[in-house]
This record gives sequence, structure tokens and C-alpha cells, in this order.
Amino acid sequence: MGVLAGKTCIVTGGAGSIGLATARLFLAEGAQVMLADLTEDALKAALDQLDPRRTATLVTDVTRADSVRRCVETTVSRWGKIDVLFSNAGNFGAVAPIESYPEDVFDAVYAVHVKGALLLAKYAVPQMNDDGSIVITSSIAGTRGDPGVYAYIAAKHAQVGLMRCLAKELAPRRIRVNTIHPGPVDNGFQAAVEDQVGKIIGRDATRFFNEMIPLGRHASPDEIARSVLYLASGQSSFTTGAMLMVDGGMGG
Repeated sequence: MGVLAGKTCIVTGGAGSIGLATARLFLAEGAQVMLADLTEDALKAALDQLDPRRTATLVTDVTRADSVRRCVETTVSRWGKIDVLFSNAGNFGAVAPIESYPEDVFDAVYAVHVKGALLLAKYAVPQMNDDGSIVITSSIAGTRGDPGVYAYIAAKHAQVGLMRCLAKELAPRRIRVNTIHPGPVDNGFQAAVEDQVGKIIGRDATRFFNEMIPLGRHASPDEIARSVLYLASGQSSFTTGAMLMVDGGMGG
């Protein structure tokens, strides 16, 4: 029997590489999964790679309360109360000097990462079983500062503060709340980041990041998913309020 047998899970940012890899692993461990993302096309492509008998999809904008509420209500009506929230929706924004950093980009990034995680908890927690788990995808960016990455780094730090507040509030219900902090991952999201960074530093950014990682390479989405599973399952039954680094030693 899998470690998530019979559990009901919501995965936001579910059509991206980490969300999809995590959904696949959750399903393999016996869960049923609501996959939420911004577009129907992306969700359809993701569903084509998953078991449709225990997977549902819903177009969801995590920055809008009505959209998040609908996602939660649809999940509960289909499978009953929720056991696992994987708050994984994300966007990167821009890299620019402080004097020219676009305010609309800052607002958009903060809305997805911070308000999105808050809204998912706000509407899902009352519909969660005790002994559940909330996992928020932060980043190694949530532990450091770098010039010009104002929106993404600020938002990733803010997610840690949100996690710590939730962990204290929900501990009496034995709902564990943790953040996961990937380093560079071999996926489209990171490739877009490295395209921006490479133009700024004038060299290959993938090689630049690999030189900063003691293990010498990017992670695969499956490697991140396995760490999410640990936090989502009873394997981490005494872990809450924690920041799990999955960064190849980059932050050490």
C-alpha cells in the first residue's frame, strides 16, 4: 500500500514539470489528485501523462479568491476532505536594477507566490482532514539575496514567513506545514531564468549555476518530487515549520 493511499491532494502549478512529476508520484503512492493550473491546454497535456481514474483538472488562477475557492469546493465534492496541499504555482518576473524594476512585475510575482499560497490555505484548511500536510514551493532564492531579482527573491522569502505562521496555527490539528527549497532544476522555468541571467552576466548561465552547486548539476523534477512526497506523507510526521533544502548543496 502506498504512503498516500486514499489521500486527497491538490497540486497548484500542476502542469509544470515539478507539479506534474509530483502528481505522478502521488498517484503512484495511492492518492487522488486535483491538478490546478492556468490554462486548459496545459492541463490537458498533463492529464495525458497521468492516470485519469484518480486525477481531475481545473483551470485555476491562484491570485483570485473565487477561483481558488472553486478549486477547493470541486475537489471536496469529488473526493471528500483534503489531506495534502502542494502550493506550487510560480512565476519568475524580471531581473533589473532597483531604480528601473517594474512595479507591475513585482506585484504579479508577489500575487502568485505569496497571495496564491495564502488563498489556497485560507480556503482549503477548513476543508482539510487533521494529520494533513501543506507543502509550499519556495526556492534557494528564499534563503539568499542577489542583485536585481527583487520580486522573485522577496516573494520566496515571504513564503517562508507564511509557512511559519501556518505551522504554528495548524499544529493543534497535526497539520504539518513546510517549505521546499529547490536549487536550479532542469526544466523550462529554469531555462527561461538562465536566459535572462546569461544575458546579464555575459556567459552561459547553466554552466555558471552548475559551478555554484557542489553536486555539479541541476536537479531533475523527479528528484524534487521525491522530497515533496516526504513532506506530504507520514514519513515526515514530526516535521513542521521546516525549510527543506533540495539544492545539491548550493546553499550550504
